[in-house]
Amino acid sequence: MKTIDKILYHMKREGSVTAKVLAQEFSLTTMGVRQHLQGLEDDGLVDFQDVKVKVGRPTRHWNLTAKGHRRFADRHGELAIQMIDSVEGIFGTKGLNQIIERRANQTVEQYQKALSSCSTLKEKLEILTTLREQEGYMAELQQDGNDFILVENHCPICHAALRCPSLCKTELSVFQRLLGDEYQVVRNEHIIAGERRCAYRIHSSK
Repeated sequence: MKTIDKILYHMKREGSVTAKVLAQEFSLTTMGVRQHLQGLEDDGLVDFQDVKVKVGRPTRHWNLTAKGHRRFADRHGELAIQMIDSVEGIFGTKGLNQIIERRANQTVEQYQKALSSCSTLKEKLEILTTLREQEGYMAELQQDGNDFILVENHCPICHAALRCPSLCKTELSVFQRLLGDEYQVVRNEHIIAGERRCAYRIHSSK
């Protein structure tokens, strides 16, 4: 993978970052990283924000632009939209919703098989995170006290979800159905709403 691709991938997965952190991550000089960032800025893929600190000069934090985010493939995005339009045109909104619900049911069944040997919430979420990572969601699991946060730094069905928001609703319902009434799943961040990532907080409902 080229250095510029590594930089873009790091920003996609981790969010805002400084040239110093990138230099340490990839064993490069800070000057070399800044040259790469300048080129990416010229191409419209990244921009920056200077953040004031208590002492010294402001720290420059680099982020992906909308164009930069589009560098990451939306799995068969245009084809998915064409299929959604065709299904809705032939079967109507009701028929489209039935197909989306069937997809959700199949996903739940698939995940349930993978989680069948798990005995704890953490084990379930670790496997679920691996499954989502394999599907292209750049997923990671974090723990916040007694809560868990499932983070998805990328959405490989983003274009389709923009066209058909029901796809996003079923994503949330799949997680809730998978974990059961014992736990509550809340989506606190949402890519479709313009945020950098999707984040689901999972906590006990008791």
